[in-house]
Amino acid sequence: MLRIFQQVALWEAISTVILFFVAMPLKYLADIPDAVKIAGSIHGFLVVVFVILLIACWQTYNWTFGRVVKYFVLSLIPIVSFYVERDVKKDIKSTNTI
Repeated sequence: MLRIFQQVALWEAISTVILFFVAMPLKYLADIPDAVKIAGSIHGFLVVVFVILLIACWQTYNWTFGRVVKYFVLSLIPIVSFYVERDVKKDIKSTNTI
């Protein structure tokens, strides 16, 4: 489950970047509002999956409440959210958890 969470964290971070730096400029500069609808829908889905997996990992791996809050808050900040993926990746390597 940890590897799945790590992958979802990565894709959630990438979707945030695409939403802000590709879809929104397409909407406002090229008058293509569907770009935000599509990217926003994908991003929204990934955020929901991220939160569900975050709660599941919290329960499964006995993460501290502080760690869960930190990951959630960091996931809300574009670019900084890549930290969550890297931190979980380190956790996977150190514990060899699949």
